[in-house]
Amino acid sequence: MAKFILHHTHEPEECSASFAAWNGFKSSLRHRAAASTCLAGGHCLLWRVDVPTAEDALALLPLFVAARTAVVEVRDVRIP
Repeated sequence: MAKFILHHTHEPEECSASFAAWNGFKSSLRHRAAASTCLAGGHCLLWRVDVPTAEDALALLPLFVAARTAVVEVRDVRIP
């Protein structure tokens, strides 16, 4: 299984839409915590997911959110 970071960004005026997009959308990411900068003055949300492909990662997000999301494959490394 590959690991991905989903890095979603939106404009300040799109905060409400970014959260409302989840209403009625079925995803394993719903009702779980996500790292967010919205309340700290930035406008991004971050999720770490384990799925087979980048396409599978984007499929976890509603269209409005997915269209504004970069998918970055990551691997854990030990820092010396």
